[in-house]
Amino acid sequence: MKKYRLETRCIQSGYQPQEGQPRVLPIYQSTTFKYDSAEKVGALFDLQAEGDFYTRLGNPTMSAVEQKIAELEGGAGALLTSSGQAASFYAVFNICQAGDHMISSSSIYGGTYNLFQKTLREMGVEITFVDPNASDDVLQAAFQPNTRLVFAESLANPTLVVLDIERFARLAHANHVPLIVDNTFPTPVNCQPIAFGADIVVHSTTKYMDGHATSVGGVIVDSGRFDWSQGHYPELTEPDASYHGIVYTQQFGSAAYIAKARTHLMRDLGAVASPFNAFLLNLGLETLFLRVERHCRNAEKVAAFLEQDHRISWVNYPALKQNRYHGLVQKYMPDGTCGVISFGLKGGRDTAVRFMEALKLAAIVIHVADARTSVLHPASTTHRQMNDAELAAAGISPDLIRFSVGIEHIDDILDDLRQALEASQS
Repeated sequence: MKKYRLETRCIQSGYQPQEGQPRVLPIYQSTTFKYDSAEKVGALFDLQAEGDFYTRLGNPTMSAVEQKIAELEGGAGALLTSSGQAASFYAVFNICQAGDHMISSSSIYGGTYNLFQKTLREMGVEITFVDPNASDDVLQAAFQPNTRLVFAESLANPTLVVLDIERFARLAHANHVPLIVDNTFPTPVNCQPIAFGADIVVHSTTKYMDGHATSVGGVIVDSGRFDWSQGHYPELTEPDASYHGIVYTQQFGSAAYIAKARTHLMRDLGAVASPFNAFLLNLGLETLFLRVERHCRNAEKVAAFLEQDHRISWVNYPALKQNRYHGLVQKYMPDGTCGVISFGLKGGRDTAVRFMEALKLAAIVIHVADARTSVLHPASTTHRQMNDAELAAAGISPDLIRFSVGIEHIDDILDDLRQALEASQS
């Protein structure tokens, strides 16, 4: 099939109906699939044959969406999960277990931070958090003999730190470990981490990919490029007794990582997406390119407006020319970053609360990155489990407001900001 441009892949990839078949990807709302012989079903269970037999491990609707996202990210395969949290957990736990060590950027989503700092530590995984802006020497010092991976966000939520993906990939590969990148905010429309050396990409599809705040979900994309036979990953290179001794790298080749995530972790932990949510996600993907473009153009105008307002103490939007990450944006996200802006109001936390409560078009919701403009105060919500030192390390100041610019008319968004700013000063 012709290698289509990204806009076309958003619509055409994953599902190609044949003559007489539905034009739109159908919802296969079935838990199981019929076969005529025990031999065939046995071969499926033994991973010796391809096919769907139970929706926890595979479903035609979900498979089509997985293929589409893999193509958008330039990967070899993908796995849908029930949430972005599940995607991050599976991506790490697939190759990092009790007694192992991982490195993570400190500038990550608060829920991901809690997953690593609390749950994975309790499961016996050691974590070192690093400043993504630290020098190569400082980052190199974080590696240990039992380090199994490096994790970071391409564009951090909500601090909007832009990751130098090539640098992190170079350091990870020099230490024979993969780089996992959460690419939720830029989406593959604005950034493709695999092209810059990332080995695994994860998304909370709940955000821009779905785009309408209708379905929670996540996805893991495997580049298929990392060499797992370097001795660090026996779970992939040695026999798996639960599948009669198959070796994933031998059985699945470049797809070994994503095959193990599906057949082992999804089999045993079951954080599976639903066919209906996959269907909704596919609808969102069809307009992803158009929506992301509008989000970015609106956000650029909002950032410029906020910069000129005397009541605003600071504005953080990487696409602004004076932003410290503007150079990295030009390299990794030249067509735009995302629709999310962070900023602070003079007067601090109390003024920020009054401002948010005065907004009428923008809603205070525990969500970000859908068609509707929304606002949140991370220090008291998504990052509230962190103490002051942890907040500072993550780049979250007490006055930080996360403003997710939607795709409404820009003049209506700006009018809402103006009236809320007036109200916050009273």
